[in-house]
Amino acid sequence: MGLILSLYLIYGLQLQSDENLKISPLRITKPLLAVSPVPAPHSSSTSSSRILPVIPIIMADVEQKPLNYVSEIVLKKRKNNEDWAIRRKEQLEQRVKKSKSDNFVIKKPEQFIRDFRDRETDLIKMKHRSKRPIKESNFSQSKLLFIIRIQGKSDMHPQTRKLLYSLRLRRMFTGVFVKANARVLDILQKVEPYVTYGIPNLKSVNELIYKKGLAKINKQIYPLTDNNIIEQALGEHKIICIEDIVSEIANVGPHFKEVCHFLCPFNLNKPEKALQGKKKPFRDGGDSGNRGDLINEFINKMN
Repeated sequence: MGLILSLYLIYGLQLQSDENLKISPLRITKPLLAVSPVPAPHSSSTSSSRILPVIPIIMADVEQKPLNYVSEIVLKKRKNNEDWAIRRKEQLEQRVKKSKSDNFVIKKPEQFIRDFRDRETDLIKMKHRSKRPIKESNFSQSKLLFIIRIQGKSDMHPQTRKLLYSLRLRRMFTGVFVKANARVLDILQKVEPYVTYGIPNLKSVNELIYKKGLAKINKQIYPLTDNNIIEQALGEHKIICIEDIVSEIANVGPHFKEVCHFLCPFNLNKPEKALQGKKKPFRDGGDSGNRGDLINEFINKMN
C-alpha cells in the first residue's frame, strides 16, 4: 500500500503541473495531515479493481494581518505639505540666487572716499547739534513720544548708529515709544536728520499696538493674539491684557519701561510720496525732526 500511495501522490503533482496551477504562498503554521488508507473489504474481484481511498489534506489556519487604514484627509494633507515644501525650497533657491547676483557690485575707489567723507561730515554736524540748547517746553504737555527712523544707511558715522541702536531703531521705518526726558531729547537732537518724532494721541497708540504689536519673550517673537502671553510676562505688574498695555503706554504709567521692553519695535510700512526732503528738518519743509501732533497723520500713512 505504501508504494501505491507514493505513486498516487506523484501522479497528482504531475497533474497539477500540467494544468499550470499556481499555489499561493501562504504561511502554514501546522503540518499537513494525511489520513491513512483504509483497507478495502474482501471481495471476489481481482486486486486491479480495488478503489484507492481519497486522501484529504487539512490546511492549517492562515495568519492574515489587517491593513493599516489611513484616512483620505491625512493623505491629502501629506500631499499638500509635500507640495508646499517643494515650492518653498524653490522660492528660497531663487531668492539666494537673486541676492547673490544683486550684491555682486564692484565699488570704485571714489565711492569709498565719498562714503568716508560723508561719515566724517555727519560726525562734525552731530557735534554741532549737540551744542544747541534743548527746548523741553515743546513736550511739557505730554511725556510720551513716538520716534520713527526714516534715514540712515552707509552715510552714518558709527557713533550715530550707536545712538540709534540705543533707541532700538536698528532698521529703517521702525518706530518705538519713549518717555520724554533730558537724556532722550539729547539723543534725538544728535540723530535728528535720521528720525522724526512727535506726540501720539490715544487713537494712534491703540492702532499701533493692535495692528503692529509684537511681543518678545526669551528671544522669541509672538503676536499679541493671546492675553495669556501678556499675563505670563507682565502679570506681576497687574498688566494682563492688551487694553492694559495701551493704557500704560498712553498714560506713561509706572511700568512704562517694562511694557516698552516687552514690545518689539513697530515695523511700519514704507510711506508712498510722504518723504519730501532728505535730512531736511520738518519745519523747513523736510521730513526729519519734531512734528508735534502732526506725527499722527504720518503714523496713519505708515500703519
